[in-house]
Amino acid sequence: QVQLAERGGGSVQSGGSLKLSCVVSGLPFGDYCLGWFRQAPGKEREGVASFVGGGTISYADSVKGRFTISRDPAKNTAYLEMNNLKLEDPDMYYCAAESRFPECIRMQTTVIVGASASATEFQFWGQGTQVTVSS
Repeated sequence: QVQLAERGGGSVQSGGSLKLSCVVSGLPFGDYCLGWFRQAPGKEREGVASFVGGGTISYADSVKGRFTISRDPAKNTAYLEMNNLKLEDPDMYYCAAESRFPECIRMQTTVIVGASASATEFQFWGQGTQVTVSS
C-alpha cells in the first residue's frame, strides 16, 4: 500500500521560512517522480515544484528563488524548503507521487506552466499540511 505523509506545516510570519517533508512508503525510491502542490481556499490546486526522472527539477515561476525541492533516498523522503514566505502563498501543501513516466512528464509540465491539478490527477497523494503566513 502506497502512502505519502506530509509534515512540517505551521505558522510563520511573512518573510519567514518552513521546511516541509513528504515521507513515501510502499514505493521504492527511483520508481516514481514527485511533485509538491498547494491550494488556497476556494481555488484549484497548483503545481509548485517537481522532481522527475534522474533528477530534473522544475519550479513554478511564483516560487523560483524562494522554494527548493530535494530528496533523501535513504529516507525515501522529499522536502520542500520554503523561504521568504508571502501572505499570498496558498495555505495547504500536498505532495504527489507518480510511477508512470508519461504522467511524470505531465506533472513536470503542470508545475512549469503553473497549471492546476485535481486531487485525482496523479496516482498518489498525501493528506496535506497547512502553512499559515501572517503579517
